[in-house]
Amino acid sequence: MTDTRLPELTPTPIKDRASMVWVEYGRLDVLDGSFVMVDATGVRSVIPVGALVCIFLEPGTRVSHAAVSLAARAGTLLVWVGEAGVRLYASGQPGGARSDRLLFQARLALDPEARLRVVRKMYAMRFHEQAPQRRSVEQLRGIEGARVRATYQILAKKFGVPWKSRNYDHTEWDSGDLANRCLSAATACLYGISEAAVLAAGYAPAIGFIHTGKPLSFVYDVADVFKFDTAVPAAFAVAGKLAKNPNADLRLAEREVRKRCRDLFRETKLLSRIVPSIEEMLEGGELPRIEPEGVVGPAFADTEATGDAGHRG
Repeated sequence: MTDTRLPELTPTPIKDRASMVWVEYGRLDVLDGSFVMVDATGVRSVIPVGALVCIFLEPGTRVSHAAVSLAARAGTLLVWVGEAGVRLYASGQPGGARSDRLLFQARLALDPEARLRVVRKMYAMRFHEQAPQRRSVEQLRGIEGARVRATYQILAKKFGVPWKSRNYDHTEWDSGDLANRCLSAATACLYGISEAAVLAAGYAPAIGFIHTGKPLSFVYDVADVFKFDTAVPAAFAVAGKLAKNPNADLRLAEREVRKRCRDLFRETKLLSRIVPSIEEMLEGGELPRIEPEGVVGPAFADTEATGDAGHRG
C-alpha cells in the first residue's frame, strides 16, 4: 500500500523567510496538501506558508481548522487585523515561549537594575549612542519620547508632509490625516514581523521593559529599535508623494505603504537582524542564564525541534 501521508515539516528559520502577505475576502484552507486562499468564485491562490513570517488576515477572511494547524506547524504567525491594518485584534502563536527563555526574560523584567540595563541597551541600539547616565526607566522613556517627536518633525519636513502630531483614533479610522494613516499601516507591518520574531526566539510578547502592561509590550520594545530605520521613513515617503494631491485615495496610500515596507524589510534583511538583536538586548541586562535544577522531565520525549528556538517540534 502506498503511504499517502505528508512528510514531516522542516520550517525555514525566521531570518530566511519573506516577511508577510495580506489577505482579505476569502477562505484560508488546506487543499491537496497546499495552503491556499479560496475566493468567492472558487479560485485558489497557493500561499507558501512555510516561507512566510506572518499572514495578516483582514476583514472578510475565514480560516479553516486545517489551515490554522498547518500555519502553527510551519511556524507562521496568523494576525487578525482591521481593514488596512488599523487594529490588531488577535494573533495565533507560531511556536511558543521556551521555559528557560521565558524565565530569563521574567527575571530581567522583575529585577529593577537589570531592567534598567536592558532599557539602556535598547536606547543605545536605537539611537546609536549611550543613554544618559543616572536616569531611571521613566526618565529614559521621556527622553526617548522627545527624540521620537523631533524625528517625526524632521522626516515630515524632509518629505514635505504636513505634520501636527502622532495622533489618531482607531475607532474612527477615516478621520485620520494622511501622515498618521500611513504611519499606522507601516507600524502594523513592523509589529507583525516583530511579534513573529519574538515568538520564534522563544520569548513572551507581553513581558516588556520600556513598554509594560500590554499584551505586546515586548513586541513594541523590539520594533522601536528598528522603526526609524524602516517603517517610519517608508510611511513618510508615501505620504510625501500624495501630500500635494487633495483627492488622493488614502486606502491606496495604505496599500502602497504595506508594499513598500514588505520590499524594504526584504532589502534590508530585517528578519535576519531582529532575532539576534533580541538576544543582544536581553544580554544587556547582565544576568546569567541559569538552568533549573531538580525539576521533573517531560512525560513524553519531544521530537527534535525545527526552525527557530521557539518553534514546536
